[in-house]
Order: sequence, then C-alpha cells, then structure tokens
Amino acid sequence: MERRSIDFVPESERHGRLVHQGQFWFLSNFQFFVIAIGFVGPSLGLSLGWTIVAGTSGILIGTTFQAFHAAQGPRMGLPQMIQSRAQFGYRGVIVPLLANLVSLVGYNLVATILIAQGAQAMWGLDRAFTATAISALAAGVAIFGHDHVHAMFRLMFWIGLPLFLVLSGAILLGHAGGAPHGTGGFNLPAFATQLASAASFNITGAPYVSDYTRYLPQETKRGAVILSVFAGSGGSAIWLIALGGWLATHMGVADGLVALRTAGDHLVGGLGSALAAASIGALVATMAMSAYSAMLTAFTMVDSLRPLVPGPMAKGAMILAMAAGWTAAALSLGGNAVTWVNAMLIVILYSLAPWTAVNLIDYFILRRGRYILSDLFTPRGVYGAWGARGLTAYGVGFLASLPFFVAPNVYVAPLARQLGGVDIGWLVSLATSGLAYLALSIGFQAGAETDRVGASGSPRL
Repeated sequence: MERRSIDFVPESERHGRLVHQGQFWFLSNFQFFVIAIGFVGPSLGLSLGWTIVAGTSGILIGTTFQAFHAAQGPRMGLPQMIQSRAQFGYRGVIVPLLANLVSLVGYNLVATILIAQGAQAMWGLDRAFTATAISALAAGVAIFGHDHVHAMFRLMFWIGLPLFLVLSGAILLGHAGGAPHGTGGFNLPAFATQLASAASFNITGAPYVSDYTRYLPQETKRGAVILSVFAGSGGSAIWLIALGGWLATHMGVADGLVALRTAGDHLVGGLGSALAAASIGALVATMAMSAYSAMLTAFTMVDSLRPLVPGPMAKGAMILAMAAGWTAAALSLGGNAVTWVNAMLIVILYSLAPWTAVNLIDYFILRRGRYILSDLFTPRGVYGAWGARGLTAYGVGFLASLPFFVAPNVYVAPLARQLGGVDIGWLVSLATSGLAYLALSIGFQAGAETDRVGASGSPRL
C-alpha cells in the first residue's frame, strides 16, 4: 500500500518510468466514457465528419493544457493541487480544490450511470448490483494507491488495445455492419458543443496529472514527459471519439455500450461483449484513478484548514465514503446518459479553465518551476494564506464566462443566445483569467524568492 499521500516524494522513492506514462494516459481515455463523448455531436444533429473534426480539435486544445501540467510532477514531487497553493494561497487553494473535487466525483458518478445502464441493456444485470460492484472495485484499487492504479491501467491497456484495433479495422473496411441513420450536417452550435465537450474532457485531467508523474525522477526531461502525456491522452481520445461518432450515426441506438456490442458481434460472435467488457474494465480503472486523486484533493482541502498527514486508514475511509456517495447518487438518477455526460463536462470546463490558465502562467512564465516547497505547507510562508492575485484572476475569468454559458437542452446564457447558442465561454474564461493574472503580476519579482529556493529543505518527509 502506498505510503505517501499529499506530502513530498523524495528522490529515493522516485521509481516511476517515463515509458509507462504514455500507456497510462492512453488507457485513461481508452474507455467507454470517451466513446460517449462521440455521441454528443450526432445527438445535436452534427454529421459524422464534423463530429470527428470538432472532437479532434477539442482534444488537441484540451490535451495541450493537460500535458504541460505533467512537467510539474517530476520537478516538484507533489500532487498537482498542493503546488497550486503558490498561486491561490495555503487556504485560498480551497476554491479550485472544490471545483476539482466536484469534477472527480462527478466523473465517477456519470461513469457509474453509463456502466450500469449499459450493462442492464446488454446483459440484463441489475443496475444497483452493477453500480455497487464497479464502485467497490474502483475504490479498492484506489485505496492501495499509485502503483496499483498504474498496474491496472497497464493490464487493461493490453487487453483492450487488440480488440479495438480489430473493430476499428473492420469499420474502415466496411465489415462492422450498420448503416447511416439520418444524414446530419453542420450547425455551429452543435459543432461548438462537441468541441467544448472534447476539450473539457482532457482539461478535466489537468488538476491531477502531477499526481501520476510525481514518482518520476527529478531529472526527467520536461519535453519528454509533456510529449508522452500528450501523445497518450490525445491519441486514444481522438480515436474513440471518432469511433463513438460512427457508432452514434450507424448503429441506431443511443447507448454506446449497446452500439459497441452490436458492431463487434456483427464481425465475430462474442467480440461485441468482449469489447464492451474491456471498455468497462478500462473505465473502472479510470474511476480508480479519479477516486485516488479525489482523496488527495479532499485531504489537501482539510490540510489547508488544519495540517495533517493522513494514514492508510484515513485514506481508505475517505475513498469509501466518496464511493458510497457517487454510487447512491448514480442510482437515484436516470435519463439520457449522453445528456449527463455533456452537462458534467461543460460545468467542469467552466470551473477548471480559469485554474489551468493561472497555474500554467505562474509555473512556466512567472516562477519558471522554482518554488519553495516547504512554504507550500504553511500559511505563514512566502505564498501566504490567501493568494489575492490568483483568486482574483480565477474569479474574473469565471464571471466573464457566465454570459456565454451553454448547456444544451438545459440553459443558454443571454450573450450565447445572441451568438446562436455557440459555446465560447470556456475560451473567454481561459483568456480572461490568464490576462488578468499577468496584469496583476506586473512588478512581481520572482528573484525575491529565488535566494530561498534550494535552502528551504524538503517538506514533510
């Protein structure tokens, strides 16, 4: 069981390998949730071709932000959101932490709904039993920690990859059955929604990328880890969003797991069920990853109010409590799974976009990766209890995005309505919060902190 939680990982314990990062982040998106994102565009009348273009564009944008955060893990040896105390303050970091916690638990909530509904439709399994079983499995892996999550990802990578290669080849060669259902076409609001859903999916991963790169040696090349995360996370997402778009437009069903099984079984009897099972297994692995990062996020919030170093029992209890919560919520909700997927992704995007802009500008432009690690663990350090610049920039970016907010079939804000329902709020948020943070940092002297870097010691070994 992992010994570390939200504390610093010393170089002597850095046993991670760069080669595993590509596989890990590839598998993190190589599951049914991503296939479901490919259903968003067609559900709004977008054609397959435009769904692929919008999905690919969104993934490239979102993965760029996600991958650059990966460089912070080896450099600092800390979970992602602990490092955010440098921008938001020891206590002020609770604001983006709360958004991240909602993101992580919300992800597992929607994933549970998707799996339970799909398993019931395909195999007649009881929704309550399925939801409880997969949540318990995800929680169990998360409790054992970092290495066990990595191991489950590698296992599911090698199980799922050949199956999806076979199906994708069959689709390209015209042997997967199905026929176009409705011609679809191009409309800007649907295109923008598909793009935003895809972008938000990988931006969602930005707040916990360093949770899984912090065990890499400190000398790991920054460009290498960024490229590994970008290639893995972006490549699998583009592939499966395109696959989801094809299933949505050719299988005539609204449930992605059912469509996946139908296409697979058309090729070889039993292949469809194997594909569905492998996709569920990969999604459960990703749920374990989210549960682990949610635990780190929750304890970081507590630590920001009252210092603590959680032990194995506390970590296990936190993960089980969250698992019980998202399972109960999933069983109380029903309806169209695609609607839940899209709504969750949009809310998360608007909540996390201003954080990622502030964090990346601070790390790469202002402080250039040089931080006093010990001061991240005290409200009396150089970063203070409340980071006025970071919190102000976050608030300005979030508020600026609200007039452009678009949640299809739920709410369209006034300015977005004037734009025909096109969703650009997240772009407004990224730009506004980033520019605000730069403006508020005029006169900031990173050199004033430099003389303390290196002499600060290691936090909480």
